[in-house]
Amino acid sequence: MENTNKNGINRRKFLESTAFAGIGILGASALISGCKDVKNAKILGLPPILKAAPKGKKLRAGLVGTGNRGTGAAMNFISAGPDMHIVALADVFEDKMNDCRERFAKMKMEIPAENCFSGFDGYKKLMALADVDVVILATPPQFRPEHFKEAVLQNKHVFMEKPVAVDPVGIRSVIASAKKAQAIGLNVVTGTQRRHQQDYIETYQQVANGAIGRPVSARAFWNQNHVWFRTREEGWDDMTYMIRNWNNFCWLCGDHILDTHVHNIDVINWFLGRQPESAVGYGGRARRLTGDQYDFFSIDFDYGDGVFSHSMCRQIDNCANGTGEFIMGTEGYTNCINTIWNMDGTVKWKFSYPKDENGNETDKLKIPPYVQEHMHLAYAIRTGEYVNQAETTALSTLTAIMARTAAYTGKKITWEEIYKSDMDLGPKEIKFGPVGMQFEVPVPGTAHKA
Repeated sequence: MENTNKNGINRRKFLESTAFAGIGILGASALISGCKDVKNAKILGLPPILKAAPKGKKLRAGLVGTGNRGTGAAMNFISAGPDMHIVALADVFEDKMNDCRERFAKMKMEIPAENCFSGFDGYKKLMALADVDVVILATPPQFRPEHFKEAVLQNKHVFMEKPVAVDPVGIRSVIASAKKAQAIGLNVVTGTQRRHQQDYIETYQQVANGAIGRPVSARAFWNQNHVWFRTREEGWDDMTYMIRNWNNFCWLCGDHILDTHVHNIDVINWFLGRQPESAVGYGGRARRLTGDQYDFFSIDFDYGDGVFSHSMCRQIDNCANGTGEFIMGTEGYTNCINTIWNMDGTVKWKFSYPKDENGNETDKLKIPPYVQEHMHLAYAIRTGEYVNQAETTALSTLTAIMARTAAYTGKKITWEEIYKSDMDLGPKEIKFGPVGMQFEVPVPGTAHKA
Protein backbone atom coordinates (compact mmCIF):
# COMPACT_ATOMS: atom_id res chain seq x y z
CA MET A 1 0.00 0.00 0.00
CA GLU A 2 1.32 3.49 -0.91
CA ASN A 3 2.46 5.53 2.09
CA THR A 4 0.69 8.90 1.75
CA ASN A 5 0.49 11.50 4.51
CA LYS A 6 -2.51 13.66 5.39
CA ASN A 7 -1.45 16.36 2.92
CA GLY A 8 -1.64 13.90 0.05
CA ILE A 9 2.16 13.67 -0.48
CA ASN A 10 3.38 10.22 -1.46
CA ARG A 11 6.37 9.49 0.79
CA ARG A 12 8.18 7.14 -1.60
CA LYS A 13 7.91 9.54 -4.54
CA PHE A 14 8.95 12.44 -2.32
CA LEU A 15 12.08 10.59 -1.22
CA GLU A 16 12.94 9.73 -4.83
CA SER A 17 12.55 13.35 -5.97
CA THR A 18 14.74 14.65 -3.13
CA ALA A 19 17.29 11.86 -3.16
CA PHE A 20 20.25 14.19 -3.76
CA ALA A 21 19.08 17.11 -1.62
CA GLY A 22 20.98 16.06 1.49
CA ILE A 23 24.34 15.93 -0.28
CA GLY A 24 23.96 18.77 -2.77
CA ILE A 25 25.57 22.19 -2.53
CA LEU A 26 22.29 23.85 -3.43
CA GLY A 27 18.79 22.56 -3.96
CA ALA A 28 17.76 22.21 -7.59
CA SER A 29 16.01 25.22 -9.12
CA ALA A 30 12.27 25.07 -9.50
CA LEU A 31 11.21 23.77 -12.89
CA ILE A 32 9.55 26.30 -15.16
CA SER A 33 7.88 23.98 -17.63
CA GLY A 34 4.25 23.01 -17.44
CA CYS A 35 4.99 19.29 -17.60
CA LYS A 36 2.70 17.20 -15.42
CA ASP A 37 5.14 14.31 -15.28
CA VAL A 38 8.25 16.06 -13.98
CA LYS A 39 11.49 14.20 -14.65
CA ASN A 40 13.67 14.52 -11.58
CA ALA A 41 17.45 14.20 -11.39
CA LYS A 42 17.32 10.49 -10.62
CA ILE A 43 15.02 9.68 -13.55
CA LEU A 44 17.26 11.71 -15.86
CA GLY A 45 20.38 9.89 -14.66
CA LEU A 46 22.04 13.08 -13.42
CA PRO A 47 25.00 12.89 -11.04
CA PRO A 48 24.80 14.21 -7.49
CA ILE A 49 26.27 17.65 -6.80
CA LEU A 50 28.35 17.00 -3.72
CA LYS A 51 30.03 19.11 -1.07
CA ALA A 52 32.63 16.35 -0.77
CA ALA A 53 32.94 12.67 -1.43
CA PRO A 54 31.28 10.73 1.39
CA LYS A 55 33.37 9.02 4.05
CA GLY A 56 34.11 5.38 3.43
CA LYS A 57 36.81 2.91 2.51
CA LYS A 58 40.25 4.29 1.77
CA LEU A 59 40.67 4.79 -1.97
CA ARG A 60 44.16 4.35 -3.41
CA ALA A 61 44.68 5.52 -6.98
CA GLY A 62 47.37 4.93 -9.55
CA LEU A 63 48.01 7.67 -12.12
CA VAL A 64 48.81 6.60 -15.69
CA GLY A 65 50.10 9.59 -17.64
CA THR A 66 51.91 12.09 -15.42
CA GLY A 67 51.87 15.21 -17.59
CA ASN A 68 50.07 18.44 -16.70
CA ARG A 69 46.54 17.07 -17.16
CA GLY A 70 47.34 13.82 -15.41
CA THR A 71 48.95 15.55 -12.46
CA GLY A 72 46.01 17.95 -12.32
CA ALA A 73 43.54 15.06 -12.33
CA ALA A 74 45.46 13.41 -9.49
CA MET A 75 45.29 16.64 -7.49
CA ASN A 76 41.55 16.80 -8.14
CA PHE A 77 41.20 13.20 -6.93
CA ILE A 78 42.93 13.71 -3.59
CA SER A 79 41.04 16.97 -2.96
CA ALA A 80 37.65 15.36 -3.61
CA GLY A 81 37.14 13.94 -0.12
CA PRO A 82 38.59 12.07 2.85
CA ASP A 83 40.96 9.10 2.55
CA MET A 84 41.74 9.51 -1.15
CA HIS A 85 45.39 8.95 -2.03
CA ILE A 86 47.74 8.64 -5.01
CA VAL A 87 49.95 5.61 -4.38
CA ALA A 88 51.45 4.76 -7.80
CA LEU A 89 52.63 6.43 -11.01
CA ALA A 90 53.26 5.30 -14.57
CA ASP A 91 54.44 7.17 -17.65
CA VAL A 92 56.25 6.36 -20.87
CA PHE A 93 58.93 8.89 -19.92
CA GLU A 94 60.83 8.51 -16.66
CA ASP A 95 61.60 12.24 -16.42
CA LYS A 96 57.88 13.15 -16.59
CA MET A 97 57.10 10.58 -13.91
CA ASN A 98 59.90 11.87 -11.65
CA ASP A 99 58.68 15.45 -12.04
CA CYS A 100 55.21 14.40 -10.92
CA ARG A 101 56.59 12.40 -8.01
CA GLU A 102 58.61 15.42 -6.84
CA ARG A 103 55.49 17.62 -6.91
CA PHE A 104 53.70 15.21 -4.63
CA ALA A 105 56.73 14.94 -2.36
CA LYS A 106 56.76 18.72 -1.87
CA MET A 107 53.20 18.40 -0.59
CA LYS A 108 54.28 15.70 1.88
CA MET A 109 52.76 12.92 -0.21
CA GLU A 110 55.50 10.39 -0.79
CA ILE A 111 54.98 7.81 -3.54
CA PRO A 112 57.29 4.79 -3.09
CA ALA A 113 59.89 4.24 -5.82
CA GLU A 114 58.74 0.63 -6.16
CA ASN A 115 55.30 1.94 -7.21
CA CYS A 116 56.66 4.10 -10.05
CA PHE A 117 56.94 2.60 -13.52
CA SER A 118 58.22 3.98 -16.83
CA GLY A 119 58.12 2.65 -20.39
CA PHE A 120 55.31 1.53 -22.65
CA ASP A 121 54.44 -1.36 -20.32
CA GLY A 122 54.51 0.72 -17.13
CA TYR A 123 50.72 0.88 -16.97
CA LYS A 124 50.47 -2.91 -16.74
CA LYS A 125 52.86 -3.01 -13.80
CA LEU A 126 50.89 -0.29 -12.03
CA MET A 127 47.55 -1.99 -12.60
CA ALA A 128 48.93 -5.28 -11.29
CA LEU A 129 49.47 -3.70 -7.85
CA ALA A 130 47.04 -5.19 -5.35
CA ASP A 131 46.81 -1.99 -3.30
CA VAL A 132 45.51 0.13 -6.19
CA ASP A 133 41.71 0.50 -6.17
CA VAL A 134 41.32 3.19 -8.84
CA VAL A 135 43.30 4.09 -11.94
CA ILE A 136 43.36 7.56 -13.47
CA LEU A 137 43.97 7.38 -17.23
CA ALA A 138 45.43 10.62 -18.58
CA THR A 139 47.88 9.67 -21.33
CA PRO A 140 47.47 10.82 -24.95
CA PRO A 141 44.10 9.41 -26.14
CA GLN A 142 45.69 6.90 -28.54
CA PHE A 143 46.54 4.73 -25.55
CA ARG A 144 43.19 5.02 -23.74
CA PRO A 145 41.42 1.92 -25.18
CA GLU A 146 44.26 -0.46 -24.31
CA HIS A 147 44.76 1.09 -20.87
CA PHE A 148 41.04 0.93 -20.10
CA LYS A 149 40.90 -2.69 -21.22
CA GLU A 150 43.77 -3.58 -18.87
CA ALA A 151 42.20 -1.69 -15.97
CA VAL A 152 39.01 -3.71 -16.31
CA LEU A 153 40.98 -6.96 -16.58
CA GLN A 154 42.78 -6.00 -13.36
CA ASN A 155 39.48 -5.20 -11.60
CA LYS A 156 40.09 -1.47 -11.07
CA HIS A 157 37.61 1.38 -10.91
CA VAL A 158 38.47 4.01 -13.54
CA PHE A 159 38.60 7.71 -14.12
CA MET A 160 39.59 8.41 -17.71
CA GLU A 161 40.04 11.66 -19.53
CA LYS A 162 38.30 12.45 -22.76
CA PRO A 163 38.53 11.78 -25.63
CA VAL A 164 38.53 8.05 -25.03
CA ALA A 165 39.97 7.01 -28.42
CA VAL A 166 41.11 8.49 -31.73
CA ASP A 167 39.53 6.06 -34.21
CA PRO A 168 36.52 3.71 -34.56
CA VAL A 169 38.58 0.61 -33.73
CA GLY A 170 39.49 2.21 -30.42
CA ILE A 171 35.89 3.30 -29.81
CA ARG A 172 34.57 -0.23 -30.21
CA SER A 173 37.26 -1.47 -27.81
CA VAL A 174 36.20 1.11 -25.20
CA ILE A 175 32.53 0.14 -25.55
CA ALA A 176 33.39 -3.54 -25.13
CA SER A 177 35.45 -2.78 -22.02
CA ALA A 178 32.64 -0.59 -20.67
CA LYS A 179 30.23 -3.50 -20.90
CA LYS A 180 32.71 -5.79 -19.12
CA ALA A 181 33.17 -3.18 -16.39
CA GLN A 182 29.41 -2.99 -15.90
CA ALA A 183 29.09 -6.76 -15.72
CA ILE A 184 31.52 -6.93 -12.79
CA GLY A 185 30.46 -3.70 -11.07
CA LEU A 186 33.49 -1.49 -11.82
CA ASN A 187 32.62 2.22 -11.71
CA VAL A 188 33.84 4.45 -14.55
CA VAL A 189 33.75 8.25 -14.67
CA THR A 190 35.05 10.24 -17.63
CA GLY A 191 36.41 13.75 -18.01
CA THR A 192 33.37 15.29 -19.66
CA GLN A 193 33.20 17.77 -16.83
CA ARG A 194 30.16 19.71 -18.07
CA ARG A 195 28.06 16.68 -17.13
CA HIS A 196 29.27 17.18 -13.55
CA GLN A 197 28.80 20.95 -13.52
CA GLN A 198 25.84 22.17 -11.49
CA ASP A 199 24.79 25.02 -13.80
CA TYR A 200 24.82 22.72 -16.85
CA ILE A 201 23.01 20.00 -14.91
CA GLU A 202 20.19 22.27 -13.75
CA THR A 203 19.83 23.84 -17.21
CA TYR A 204 19.64 20.36 -18.72
CA GLN A 205 16.92 19.39 -16.24
CA GLN A 206 14.88 22.45 -17.26
CA VAL A 207 15.24 21.60 -20.96
CA ALA A 208 14.47 17.91 -20.39
CA ASN A 209 11.21 19.01 -18.73
CA GLY A 210 10.14 21.10 -21.72
CA ALA A 211 11.41 24.60 -20.91
CA ILE A 212 12.31 25.34 -24.55
CA GLY A 213 9.72 23.07 -26.13
CA ARG A 214 10.96 20.72 -28.84
CA PRO A 215 14.62 21.34 -29.81
CA VAL A 216 14.88 22.25 -33.52
CA SER A 217 18.49 23.39 -34.03
CA ALA A 218 21.80 23.81 -32.23
CA ARG A 219 25.29 25.20 -32.51
CA ALA A 220 28.50 24.51 -30.66
CA PHE A 221 31.88 26.21 -30.81
CA TRP A 222 35.37 26.14 -29.32
CA ASN A 223 37.56 28.83 -30.87
CA GLN A 224 40.86 29.68 -29.18
CA ASN A 225 44.53 30.42 -29.68
CA HIS A 226 46.84 27.57 -30.60
CA VAL A 227 47.63 25.71 -27.41
CA TRP A 228 51.18 24.32 -27.47
CA PHE A 229 53.74 22.48 -29.55
CA ARG A 230 57.21 21.03 -29.07
CA THR A 231 60.11 21.41 -31.47
CA ARG A 232 62.29 18.38 -31.97
CA GLU A 233 65.36 18.19 -29.74
CA GLU A 234 68.68 16.57 -30.52
CA GLY A 235 68.66 12.88 -29.66
CA TRP A 236 64.89 12.42 -29.91
CA ASP A 237 63.89 9.51 -32.14
CA ASP A 238 60.67 9.66 -34.15
CA MET A 239 58.49 8.07 -31.49
CA THR A 240 59.92 10.18 -28.67
CA TYR A 241 59.35 13.37 -30.64
CA MET A 242 55.76 12.55 -31.56
CA ILE A 243 54.71 11.50 -28.06
CA ARG A 244 56.34 14.57 -26.50
CA ASN A 245 54.51 16.61 -29.16
CA TRP A 246 51.37 14.46 -28.97
CA ASN A 247 48.88 17.32 -29.11
CA ASN A 248 49.89 17.98 -32.73
CA PHE A 249 49.61 14.49 -34.25
CA CYS A 250 46.22 13.06 -35.16
CA TRP A 251 47.11 9.45 -34.38
CA LEU A 252 47.93 10.44 -30.80
CA CYS A 253 45.24 13.02 -29.95
CA GLY A 254 42.61 12.75 -32.68
CA ASP A 255 43.02 16.43 -33.73
CA HIS A 256 41.62 19.28 -31.66
CA ILE A 257 38.05 18.57 -32.74
CA LEU A 258 38.40 15.56 -30.43
CA ASP A 259 40.84 16.90 -27.89
CA THR A 260 38.83 20.02 -26.96
CA HIS A 261 35.70 20.49 -29.09
CA VAL A 262 34.41 17.06 -28.05
CA HIS A 263 33.18 18.80 -24.87
CA ASN A 264 30.75 20.96 -26.85
CA ILE A 265 29.76 18.10 -29.14
CA ASP A 266 29.03 16.00 -26.06
CA VAL A 267 26.78 18.72 -24.62
CA ILE A 268 24.69 18.85 -27.80
CA ASN A 269 24.36 15.05 -27.85
CA TRP A 270 23.39 15.14 -24.17
CA PHE A 271 20.73 17.84 -24.51
CA LEU A 272 19.29 16.36 -27.72
CA GLY A 273 19.38 12.86 -26.30
CA ARG A 274 21.02 11.18 -29.29
CA GLN A 275 23.94 11.09 -31.70
CA PRO A 276 23.73 12.63 -35.20
CA GLU A 277 22.90 10.48 -38.19
CA SER A 278 25.54 12.02 -40.46
CA ALA A 279 28.04 14.84 -40.85
CA VAL A 280 29.26 17.05 -43.70
CA GLY A 281 31.99 19.61 -43.19
CA TYR A 282 35.33 21.10 -44.01
CA GLY A 283 38.48 22.38 -42.39
CA GLY A 284 42.00 23.39 -43.17
CA ARG A 285 45.45 24.32 -42.01
CA ALA A 286 47.05 27.75 -42.26
CA ARG A 287 49.19 28.42 -39.20
CA ARG A 288 50.40 25.23 -37.51
CA LEU A 289 54.15 24.62 -37.45
CA THR A 290 54.32 20.94 -36.51
CA GLY A 291 52.25 17.79 -36.80
CA ASP A 292 49.57 16.87 -39.31
CA GLN A 293 46.39 18.50 -37.97
CA TYR A 294 43.95 21.14 -39.11
CA ASP A 295 43.69 24.63 -37.65
CA PHE A 296 39.91 24.80 -38.03
CA PHE A 297 36.77 22.74 -38.63
CA SER A 298 33.21 23.64 -39.62
CA ILE A 299 30.73 20.77 -39.43
CA ASP A 300 27.01 20.37 -40.13
CA PHE A 301 25.54 17.51 -38.08
CA ASP A 302 22.19 16.02 -39.12
CA TYR A 303 20.37 14.66 -36.06
CA GLY A 304 17.31 13.54 -38.03
CA ASP A 305 13.74 14.82 -37.82
CA GLY A 306 14.86 18.11 -39.35
CA VAL A 307 17.26 18.93 -36.49
CA PHE A 308 20.73 20.18 -37.45
CA SER A 309 23.67 21.44 -35.40
CA HIS A 310 26.48 23.64 -36.66
CA SER A 311 29.72 22.74 -34.91
CA MET A 312 32.94 24.72 -35.31
CA CYS A 313 36.35 24.90 -33.71
CA ARG A 314 39.55 26.78 -34.44
CA GLN A 315 43.03 27.09 -32.94
CA ILE A 316 44.69 30.17 -34.46
CA ASP A 317 46.24 33.06 -32.54
CA ASN A 318 44.66 36.53 -32.50
CA CYS A 319 41.21 35.64 -33.86
CA ALA A 320 37.71 36.03 -32.41
CA ASN A 321 37.50 33.42 -29.67
CA GLY A 322 34.69 31.83 -27.70
CA THR A 323 33.46 28.53 -26.30
CA GLY A 324 29.91 27.38 -25.77
CA GLU A 325 26.70 25.79 -26.96
CA PHE A 326 23.20 26.99 -27.91
CA ILE A 327 20.01 25.06 -28.56
CA MET A 328 16.91 26.58 -30.15
CA GLY A 329 13.50 25.13 -29.34
CA THR A 330 9.92 25.76 -30.38
CA GLU A 331 9.23 27.69 -27.15
CA GLY A 332 12.59 29.24 -26.30
CA TYR A 333 16.32 28.78 -26.46
CA THR A 334 19.26 28.18 -24.12
CA ASN A 335 23.01 28.55 -23.82
CA CYS A 336 22.98 25.17 -22.04
CA ILE A 337 24.99 26.47 -19.09
CA ASN A 338 22.85 28.91 -17.12
CA THR A 339 20.09 30.77 -19.02
CA ILE A 340 16.87 30.04 -20.90
CA TRP A 341 15.21 32.74 -23.00
CA ASN A 342 11.72 33.15 -24.39
CA MET A 343 11.38 33.47 -28.14
CA ASP A 344 11.25 37.29 -27.81
CA GLY A 345 14.64 37.36 -26.06
CA THR A 346 13.42 37.92 -22.53
CA VAL A 347 14.87 35.71 -19.82
CA LYS A 348 12.62 32.79 -18.86
CA TRP A 349 14.97 31.16 -16.32
CA LYS A 350 18.45 31.74 -14.97
CA PHE A 351 20.67 29.59 -12.80
CA SER A 352 21.39 31.05 -9.35
CA TYR A 353 25.09 31.07 -8.54
CA PRO A 354 26.45 31.21 -4.97
CA LYS A 355 26.74 34.64 -3.35
CA ASP A 356 29.91 36.21 -1.99
CA GLU A 357 30.43 37.56 1.52
CA ASN A 358 28.67 40.80 0.51
CA GLY A 359 25.59 38.99 -0.71
CA ASN A 360 26.38 39.54 -4.40
CA GLU A 361 25.87 36.69 -6.83
CA THR A 362 29.13 35.36 -8.28
CA ASP A 363 29.64 33.50 -11.55
CA LYS A 364 31.57 30.67 -9.90
CA LEU A 365 30.48 27.34 -8.49
CA LYS A 366 31.66 26.40 -5.02
CA ILE A 367 33.09 23.10 -6.23
CA PRO A 368 34.77 23.00 -9.68
CA PRO A 369 33.44 20.31 -12.02
CA TYR A 370 36.97 18.87 -12.32
CA VAL A 371 36.68 17.96 -8.64
CA GLN A 372 33.00 16.95 -8.81
CA GLU A 373 34.00 14.23 -11.31
CA HIS A 374 36.16 12.54 -8.70
CA MET A 375 33.62 13.14 -5.95
CA HIS A 376 31.10 11.30 -8.10
CA LEU A 377 33.45 8.36 -8.62
CA ALA A 378 34.18 8.07 -4.90
CA TYR A 379 30.47 8.45 -4.13
CA ALA A 380 29.63 5.59 -6.49
CA ILE A 381 32.30 3.31 -5.04
CA ARG A 382 31.46 4.05 -1.42
CA THR A 383 27.66 4.07 -1.64
CA GLY A 384 27.02 1.46 -4.31
CA GLU A 385 25.21 3.98 -6.55
CA TYR A 386 26.77 2.58 -9.72
CA VAL A 387 28.10 4.84 -12.48
CA ASN A 388 29.63 4.01 -15.85
CA GLN A 389 30.04 6.86 -18.34
CA ALA A 390 32.47 5.12 -20.70
CA GLU A 391 30.06 4.18 -23.49
CA THR A 392 28.32 7.58 -23.52
CA THR A 393 31.66 9.37 -23.82
CA ALA A 394 32.79 6.89 -26.46
CA LEU A 395 29.74 7.75 -28.58
CA SER A 396 30.40 11.49 -28.25
CA THR A 397 34.03 10.87 -29.17
CA LEU A 398 32.86 8.89 -32.22
CA THR A 399 30.63 11.83 -33.16
CA ALA A 400 33.76 13.99 -33.27
CA ILE A 401 35.61 11.31 -35.27
CA MET A 402 32.74 11.30 -37.78
CA ALA A 403 33.06 15.09 -38.08
CA ARG A 404 36.83 14.95 -38.48
CA THR A 405 36.51 12.30 -41.19
CA ALA A 406 33.94 14.39 -43.05
CA ALA A 407 36.31 17.38 -43.03
CA TYR A 408 39.42 15.38 -43.94
CA THR A 409 37.71 13.63 -46.88
CA GLY A 410 35.12 16.18 -48.00
CA LYS A 411 32.55 13.37 -47.94
CA LYS A 412 29.24 12.96 -46.16
CA ILE A 413 29.90 10.44 -43.39
CA THR A 414 27.04 8.50 -41.82
CA TRP A 415 26.91 7.14 -38.29
CA GLU A 416 26.67 3.57 -39.54
CA GLU A 417 29.75 4.03 -41.75
CA ILE A 418 31.93 5.48 -39.02
CA TYR A 419 30.76 3.02 -36.36
CA LYS A 420 31.71 0.04 -38.56
CA SER A 421 34.87 1.61 -39.99
CA ASP A 422 38.17 -0.26 -39.77
CA MET A 423 40.07 3.04 -39.35
CA ASP A 424 42.97 2.37 -36.98
CA LEU A 425 45.36 5.32 -36.72
CA GLY A 426 49.05 5.23 -36.00
CA PRO A 427 51.89 2.70 -36.41
CA LYS A 428 51.08 -0.95 -35.90
CA GLU A 429 53.90 -1.33 -33.40
CA ILE A 430 54.42 1.39 -30.83
CA LYS A 431 58.03 1.45 -29.61
CA PHE A 432 60.89 3.91 -29.35
CA GLY A 433 62.90 4.41 -32.52
CA PRO A 434 62.13 5.35 -36.13
CA VAL A 435 58.53 5.32 -37.34
CA GLY A 436 58.16 4.28 -40.96
CA MET A 437 55.08 6.34 -41.75
CA GLN A 438 54.31 9.62 -43.45
CA PHE A 439 52.09 11.99 -41.46
CA GLU A 440 50.70 14.25 -44.15
CA VAL A 441 48.04 16.90 -43.68
CA PRO A 442 44.76 15.59 -45.19
CA VAL A 443 43.48 17.27 -48.36
CA PRO A 444 39.80 16.63 -49.23
CA GLY A 445 38.46 15.93 -52.70
CA THR A 446 40.53 15.55 -55.87
CA ALA A 447 43.02 17.87 -57.52
CA HIS A 448 42.08 20.06 -60.49
CA LYS A 449 43.26 18.72 -63.84
CA ALA A 450 45.26 21.03 -66.08
